[in-house]
Amino acid sequence: MKQAQQIQEQMAKLNSELEDRIIETSVGGGMVTVRANGRQDILSIKIAPEVVDPGDVAMLEDLVTSAVNEALRQAKEMMQQELGKLTGGLRIPGLNL
Repeated sequence: MKQAQQIQEQMAKLNSELEDRIIETSVGGGMVTVRANGRQDILSIKIAPEVVDPGDVAMLEDLVTSAVNEALRQAKEMMQQELGKLTGGLRIPGLNL
């Protein structure tokens, strides 16, 4: 029981730390850049002015979608790595940050 309480305390600390860790990813040669934190919150999206073409909105939508998905994938991977360190690699059902 005491070990479970320690894990909960460590989880709370890790959750707080992940909020401060930043992932930045870009697509389209830097045309769209997304910043997210380790808790998978999108912090910002930057779009280069030259990629904004009213005649090709679909391309911009694809770039934004791709950049967001990559940022979230990297944030999730970071979270899983840190969680694995905390639990010693054990998969504990229902244990999410």
